[in-house]
Formats: sequence, structure tokens, C-alpha cells
Amino acid sequence: MKIDWDRRTCARKGHVTYAPDDPRLRVRLHARTGLGDVWRCLRCGDFVLGEPGGSGPAEDAPLVPRGKVLRDLFILRFLAIERAVRGVFIVLVAVAVWKFSNSQDAVRRLFNEYLTVLRPVFRHFHYDLDHSPVVGSIQKAFGYKHSTLLLVAGVLLAYALIELVEAVGLWRAKRWAEYLTVVATAAFLPLEIYELTEKISYLKIATLTLNILAVLYIALAKRLFGLRGGRRKFDEERHSASLLEVEESAGVLV
Repeated sequence: MKIDWDRRTCARKGHVTYAPDDPRLRVRLHARTGLGDVWRCLRCGDFVLGEPGGSGPAEDAPLVPRGKVLRDLFILRFLAIERAVRGVFIVLVAVAVWKFSNSQDAVRRLFNEYLTVLRPVFRHFHYDLDHSPVVGSIQKAFGYKHSTLLLVAGVLLAYALIELVEAVGLWRAKRWAEYLTVVATAAFLPLEIYELTEKISYLKIATLTLNILAVLYIALAKRLFGLRGGRRKFDEERHSASLLEVEESAGVLV
């Protein structure tokens, strides 16, 4: 089923009406009914009863996103939520690493105590904790220097900051955020591919797939780096979708 992005957005945010000074254009957006004056919504095209939301020269009218632009905005906000969730998770991991670095010996003793208690239990189920990859990784972490762990926490916080900045920028549909997302995401793709060569998991595959799709979609749909005509074509596409400019062109031709 095809989604009507214009009416869907108007249902959530309300209609956007404008009364242009140009009489030829004004008459195409205005009508009189038995209930009063109605003005055409610049987003969905429906006529709305009541006073217009604004008035003045046509060039001062708000450039209201419509159709494909609204769909793109919805996808960008989905990616923004994903980036925000990831950023918050990485912050929590960084905090955990920092706290661990300050109480490394205490955590090691506690872990060894629990390991002693759990070893017979797991042995009953024919699982050797002493040769467990997870246990081995944790024990290896205990050997890291305090300065190394602080560096890891700092790198994680920096990465989380990038993710959160991307999230805010994408939510507000900023073009710089689209560039940042493409560059930052593409930079980490080789690392994600390398991790898959070490160990394959559904989560890693899903993350890699989502990131590749995000890079391709944003770069192509937003015409970044000069692709598909670049910024000039992108702006032309937005303006060509403007209802006010469509009606203005129609009025000139009449």
C-alpha cells in the first residue's frame, strides 16, 4: 500500500497555508464557500477552512517538504534514532570500562571467587569454564594496564560523541550531518568486515548490512559528493516539489 506522506504529516503536524500577494497565484490557492474562506495547504493540497497561516510575497512563503522529501526525512529520522541508541550504549560501555579501570583488582578477586563457585556447577553440565572463550577474554582484560583502559574509555566516548552528533544532525535533516554520517560510517566498514572474518554472528551481519545501506542511500538520495548532479540538483528537486511553485508555474502558463 502506497503511503501518502503529505496527508500523513498534515495529520500529525497540521496544515500549512499561505496567502501570496500575487493575485494570479492567490486565486489558485483560495476559494470561498458557504462556511467561509478556504486556503489550499502547501503540503497536502487540501483546502482548509479559516485564515491563512501567513501572507506576503510568494518568494517569502515557507518551503514545505512534500512527497519524496518527507519520505527521505522519515528514513533519516529512523537512522537518527538508531545512531542515538548506539551512542548511548557506547557511553555506558565507556563508563563501565572507566569504572573497571579504577577497581580492576577488586573486580578480578570477585570474578575469581564466583568462578570458583560456578566451576563445579558448569562441570556437571560438561562445560569447562577454564577453557571458555568468554572467561578467557575477561581474564585477558584483567591484564590490561590502567592507562590502556583509560585510553579505551576515551576512544569509546569520542566514538559515542560522533554517533550522538550524527543523530541530532540527521533528526534535523542537516546536510553536514549527512556528510558526517556517510564518512564516519564508511570509515568503520573495513573494521566491521574484519570482525566478521574473526567470528560471524547475525548481529554483526545485520549491523554491517544496515550501515552499507545507510551509506548508499544517503549518498545517492541526498546527492552528496556531487553524485547525481550534486547540491544544485538536490535544491532543484526540493523546489520542483513545492506546491506554491507548481501553482505559480501553472498560473504563468494560463
